[in-house]
Amino acid sequence: MSEPPIAGREPARRDVSAWRGPWEVLAGSVVRCPVCQEPLDVTERSLRCAGRHTFDVARQGYVSLLSGAKRTVNADSAAMVRARTEFLAAGHYGPLTDALARAAASLDLPEKSTLLDAGAGTGHYLAAVLEALPGAVGLALDTSQYALRRAARAHPRAGAASWDVWRPFPVRDGRVDAVLNVFAPRNSAEFHRVLRPGGALLVVTPTRRHLSELRERLGLLEVDPEKEERLERTFSARFARERTEALEYTVELSGQDVENLVSMGPTARHVEPDELRARVSALSEPARVTASFGIALYRAQP
Repeated sequence: MSEPPIAGREPARRDVSAWRGPWEVLAGSVVRCPVCQEPLDVTERSLRCAGRHTFDVARQGYVSLLSGAKRTVNADSAAMVRARTEFLAAGHYGPLTDALARAAASLDLPEKSTLLDAGAGTGHYLAAVLEALPGAVGLALDTSQYALRRAARAHPRAGAASWDVWRPFPVRDGRVDAVLNVFAPRNSAEFHRVLRPGGALLVVTPTRRHLSELRERLGLLEVDPEKEERLERTFSARFARERTEALEYTVELSGQDVENLVSMGPTARHVEPDELRARVSALSEPARVTASFGIALYRAQP
C-alpha cells in the first residue's frame, strides 16, 4: 500500500503513466460516458466517448465525471479530509482496515477482478483491499474534490472519479466483481446493476456502541437504533446476506486524535471548531474509546 501523504499537504500530481495505468482497464471495460452511456477512450489528459463528450483529468489525477453537473452540498470539505487523513494515518482504525482487507481476500474473486468503492473518501480502505488482491483494479467514486485528490494516489491500481453515488453510476451493467461501501450512502439498485451475478457487496457500518464514551460529551450524532433493520430493508430485494462480522476494540486517543475523529465525520457540520476544541479539552487524556463496527457480506441475486 502507498505511504499516506503528509497531513495537511496537497498530494503531488501524478505523472501521465501513473494516471493512465488503472484507467486503461477501467475505461476499456468498466466505466461508460455518464452523458450518453457510450464507451470511453483514454486520451492524453482526459476520457472521451465517440459522441465527443470529454472529461478532464484534474491536476491531482482524478477524473471529473461530474463536470458541469450540480454538486452535492454534503461533499467533504478540505478540513474534513485533512482530519480524516491524519486520523487514519495514526492507525486507530487499523483493525477495521485489516478486517476489511481479509474479508475481500476471502471472496474468491477472479484474479483480474474489478472493485468499486462507492463513497470512497480518500481511498484508504480501497487501497488496503487492493493490496490484498494483487491482480485487481479499483474505481473510487466520491463527490469531494479534496478526498479525490488523495484517492487518486491512494494506490497505483486505483482510479478515482467525481460522482454522486445517489445518481446512476457511470459504470456498465455487470462489470464489477465487488462493491465496497464503508460509512457511505447505499444505492442498492446501482450496486446490484453494476455487479456481476453473485458479485460481492461489503458494507461497513458503526454499531450503537461505536464512540459511546464520546457521544454525549461531544454532541456526536447518534447512530440510528434501527440502522440494522434499515440495512436489511435496503438490500433484501436484490441481495442475500452471506455473513456478518462484528469488530469491537478499545483505542486510546489524544486530544488531537479526538478532534480529528469528530472533525472527519458528519458531526463536523453541526459543531463549530472552537466549540469542539473546548469540549475536547475537558476530556482526560488519553481518552479510552470503543470502536465498534459491523462488516456485512452480501451477494447479488439474479
